[in-house]
Amino acid sequence: MDSTIHLHQRMSQRGISKKIVNLVSKFGIADGDKLILNKKGCQKSREALKGLLKTLSMIESANGYVVLEKQGDKLIAYRLDSSKH
Repeated sequence: MDSTIHLHQRMSQRGISKKIVNLVSKFGIADGDKLILNKKGCQKSREALKGLLKTLSMIESANGYVVLEKQGDKLIAYRLDSSKH
């Protein structure tokens, strides 16, 4: 996290952790120079994360997947256990 001494001072004064600043940076909505993460944004982010967790569970139950890329182009996808290692 690139930050200034001023930011660290204000975070300390206001009881704001680095975790909070990082989450607002990742999930906040840009409004000019500001990033805003309000209650509604938290709810939307939580729903998105639930979907991500569901997909990760599906990948885990399949023992993983492989995506072959070359120069940024995705060429093929298959289950990890279908290839011989």
